[in-house]
Amino acid sequence: MKTHMSPQKKATIVSSSVATVLVFVKLIIGIASGSVAVLASAIDSLLDMAVSIFNFFAIKKSEEDPDAEYQYGKGKIQAIAAVIEGTVITISGIYIIYVALKKLDEGTVTTLLTPSIFAMVFSIIVTYFLVQYLLKVAEKTDNIVIKADALHYKTDLWSNAAVLVALGLVSLTGLDSIDALFGLGIGVYII
Repeated sequence: MKTHMSPQKKATIVSSSVATVLVFVKLIIGIASGSVAVLASAIDSLLDMAVSIFNFFAIKKSEEDPDAEYQYGKGKIQAIAAVIEGTVITISGIYIIYVALKKLDEGTVTTLLTPSIFAMVFSIIVTYFLVQYLLKVAEKTDNIVIKADALHYKTDLWSNAAVLVALGLVSLTGLDSIDALFGLGIGVYII
């Protein structure tokens, strides 16, 4: 027997999978390079992955038929999931600010700029296509969770671009504080 999966659930699986790939790419490069901006982006992708997985279960639960306890169904769980996603976005912004301030205070050096730049270009391309996909699913289904996920990944698109600019400027000027300052800016923007 073949079971049908809703477009919303498929979208959360796609976004979880993309986020997982981005976590590994950014984490490996971020640790190797010492770039706060790339590490902050990796942490953000890790939170994205967790939220997308949570969204899958929220959508799955909301699609269940009404029962004796929930006579009108469980659709409201999607609104709760959207609020949780907003909270996670705020927490990730605060953490990124903390890491950036720590790097500014300690003055650590960013290395391996070329692999970091390639990792961020990859992230931007993949995230752009993910956002386009999520927007199509959100438009087709009018699902608040997928709309929130698309918005979330759209902010990631901008923060990934900011990381890329920061890495380019560090490469051109040799000023490692640029990495931390852009990380700080990303954190403030996310909040």
